[in-house]
Amino acid sequence: MKLLDVVALTEDLAELGLHRGQVGTIVDEYEPGVFEVEFSNLTGQAYAIETLTASQLMILYHQPIGETTLV
Repeated sequence: MKLLDVVALTEDLAELGLHRGQVGTIVDEYEPGVFEVEFSNLTGQAYAIETLTASQLMILYHQPIGETTLV
């Protein structure tokens, strides 16, 4: 995972008001595997910015996945 990847939550984080499947964008990497993720509505207004680990996220792809995509 890297800066500006589009990701989805893989678990519910009810205490943060976030739920599995919600989509966000990685906006910073604090250390390997620890990211700041911004969650925005359809108009681009952020409604949550949280520090999450790679195990809580999955990358979303908007194109066919090939060897060059996974790099």
